[in-house]
Order: sequence, then C-alpha cells, then structure tokens
Amino acid sequence: MNCSLPDPAKRSNADIVIYDGNCQFCCRQVERLAWLDRGGRLAYVSLHDPMVSQRFPDLSHEQMMEQMYVVDQTNRRHGGAAAVRYLSRRLPLLWPLAPFLHIPGTMPFWRWGYRQIAVRRYRMNQTPEKQQCNKEGACKVHIKP
Repeated sequence: MNCSLPDPAKRSNADIVIYDGNCQFCCRQVERLAWLDRGGRLAYVSLHDPMVSQRFPDLSHEQMMEQMYVVDQTNRRHGGAAAVRYLSRRLPLLWPLAPFLHIPGTMPFWRWGYRQIAVRRYRMNQTPEKQQCNKEGACKVHIKP
C-alpha cells in the first residue's frame, strides 16, 4: 500500500508520524492529518519501513502495531491517544479539540477509545465485496474470525 505523504527525508525539521502503512484505514487517517498540517510540521513513515527499526530501536514492532507514534523534535515519543493529544496542540486546525483532550482525568478514557479503534482498524476496511485491505493480505493476519 502506498500512502502519498511527506517523508522525513523531505522535512528534516518535522515531527515524525509512524503509522501502519499496510492499513488502508490508517493511510486515510494520516492523509487527513497531512491535509490538516498546513504548516508542514509533520513527516510520515510506515512502521514497516526498515528505516524505522534502525532509527527508533526502542519502539518494538508490536508497540507500533498497537498504536501510532509521533516522535517530536526533542526525540520524545507520543503514542496512541497521547499522540492525538500532542497533535491537538501542534496543528492549528486541531486546536478546537485540545480543550476536550486535555480535561484533567480523561486520559484513561481517550486511551480506551483509541485502543478500540486501533484493534478494529483492519476490519474497518472490510466490505462484502472486498475481503482484504491490501494485496499482501494484512487484514487476514490481523482480523480474528
């Protein structure tokens, strides 16, 4: 699968969004994120790119399959709901969401919601006429009958 997004080589001063490039749902979401990023603050790389394991050896494949990560300019990792919360402060078009995402004591709720979507992301691409989300059969691997 090929998401057409700015990569880290083209935006050396950008925060890096690490996402599941074998997932159509994930690609659509990061494409929306790229559209919201009017200032070019983000670059994107699939967790399946060999560069990711070399550049971010502290992030395991399993961790990255569980949630999206944003690596900011200070090299801090923001995963899942924390990444969404971070992006709500970073991208002006997401600022309207920031007050809701930062209500004290709500992070457990946001983490739960993020996990519910993340574990179902491959299934979200399923339609009766399309039983796998890419030619490699990634949906078959991640969807339990």
